[in-house]
Amino acid sequence: MLKQFLPKEHFKSVLDISPQALKARGIKGIITDLDNTLVEWDRPSATPQLVKWFEEIKRNNILVTIVSNNNEERVKAFADPLGIPFIYQARKPLVRAFKQALLQMGIKKEEAVVIGDQLLTDVLGGNRSGFHTILVVPVAQTDGLATKFNRFVERRIMNWFRKKGMLQWED
Repeated sequence: MLKQFLPKEHFKSVLDISPQALKARGIKGIITDLDNTLVEWDRPSATPQLVKWFEEIKRNNILVTIVSNNNEERVKAFADPLGIPFIYQARKPLVRAFKQALLQMGIKKEEAVVIGDQLLTDVLGGNRSGFHTILVVPVAQTDGLATKFNRFVERRIMNWFRKKGMLQWED
């Protein structure tokens, strides 16, 4: 049961995920979370480094769809200036939004990865949907109220994975 929470890979930041390496593995699309994955949950727009990363992703012909549990106003304000399609109020870890993102991109499940900062939403939803999942360290040390409980549970799961030697993680 707990293996549903185990990501296939983990990185310190999305900026450490190489578009060239993804492309070499046949990846044509990224389904990514927004808050604390791409930017801090309270940052309204992309950082210059993130804009550069997205440009590199596009140069490698990799599609991106943001799938967020946040509201339309928040996700639209971030995604529209970048020209990135999005799904808001995704209700992750339910699988519907992940499937919808795949349909929007017009690619196969095997050609996509799911990137996120939470085990209970992004990784669980991605794994339940059959995607290759990538966990990143949250970009902010603080969280919105709804996420604080998830972080408490995640710490317990991550400690279990560490003890079993299944995950080396940076706090």
